[in-house]
Amino acid sequence: MPSFDVVSKVDLQEVDNAVNNAKKEILTRYDFRGSNTELTLGDDKASLTIKTNDEVKLNAAYDVFLQKAVKRGLSARSIDRGPIEKVGMGMVKQTITIKQGIPTEKAKELVKVVKESKLKVQASIQGDQLRVTGKSKDDLQQAIALLRAQQDKIQLDLQFNNFRD
Repeated sequence: MPSFDVVSKVDLQEVDNAVNNAKKEILTRYDFRGSNTELTLGDDKASLTIKTNDEVKLNAAYDVFLQKAVKRGLSARSIDRGPIEKVGMGMVKQTITIKQGIPTEKAKELVKVVKESKLKVQASIQGDQLRVTGKSKDDLQQAIALLRAQQDKIQLDLQFNNFRD
């Protein structure tokens, strides 16, 4: 029976490359001179901390990172900004997390959408991904189109892989 998997994965090496490119640009930009702006990638490469003098520079540093990340093929939907925290000596910091996998509540929404569409396919949750099976490739292609249309609504970047005939 034909099937495919719906996943939400980010290449963490591309995140690392985007952070390094953003660091280089921040070092050379005039508006960041003397601001002690730091971009620190977490050990798991799924989180990033931006630390700087004020919120304006923090937002500018985030924009630089986002620009570099999108240029490297990462989706803005997979980047989640945390709250801005005040740190000592007038500094502010913000933690940015990279979403990996499909959360259970979002997966349930996607299964519900597939069931309500009346397509002849079944969707099942398997860990942090979704498996969609059907009798024909045409039905699966319609399911892919349906799920692509839902990406903006659920705020996730979906990839479709492991297509088996």
